[in-house]
Amino acid sequence: MIVLPRLHVITEGDVLADSSFVPRALAVAEAGGADVALHVRARSVTAARVYEITAALRPTCTRVGARLVVNDRVDVALACDADGVQLGMRSLPVADARTLLGAQRLVGYSAHAADEAAGAVDAGADFVMLGSVWETTSHPGREPTGLEVLRQTAGVAGANVLAIGGVTPARVADAAGAGAYGVAVLSGVWRSKNDVEAVTMYLDALRAAYAGGRGKEQA
Repeated sequence: MIVLPRLHVITEGDVLADSSFVPRALAVAEAGGADVALHVRARSVTAARVYEITAALRPTCTRVGARLVVNDRVDVALACDADGVQLGMRSLPVADARTLLGAQRLVGYSAHAADEAAGAVDAGADFVMLGSVWETTSHPGREPTGLEVLRQTAGVAGANVLAIGGVTPARVADAAGAGAYGVAVLSGVWRSKNDVEAVTMYLDALRAAYAGGRGKEQA
């Protein structure tokens, strides 16, 4: 089974629209290696563009051990031999995606509540992203779920739970303390002054937070 990294770096449409995105993402993969997963996510981008980007990232991710995940597009994940997919309420059902992808690829699910997360795991998801835990610029005006819902979800999901939404390096320890296996970030990396330095800061915070065995992990 594929080992799930603790740091997941997520994209969105405007990030992928940056002409320098691929070299930036390759630098992130090089910096994080097997400790990072890159998610290609963009609802406003064509499947052809998602395929082009994913295919460009695949060789380096394979070489350095970084995980490559495609959001929603199971077809692109299969075509590019990605490590897995990230699904949500508007995606292909988890059970159907699992049938198409087989047991050797990761299937993640984005949830907003503990029961939703548990249902996705029952259907075949390997891990869950829970959020937004804190208020985030990616979803202005959305009420954050908070640490208590994260704690509840980690307790009942039956799989690894990642905290997403407003996660800064300083908040990593709080997420770990609430039972999160790891974190997922977007603005904290792609809108920082230096992508590689930002990834390094998150990885340092994760290593410190989990050095004492904090967080809930299922093998």
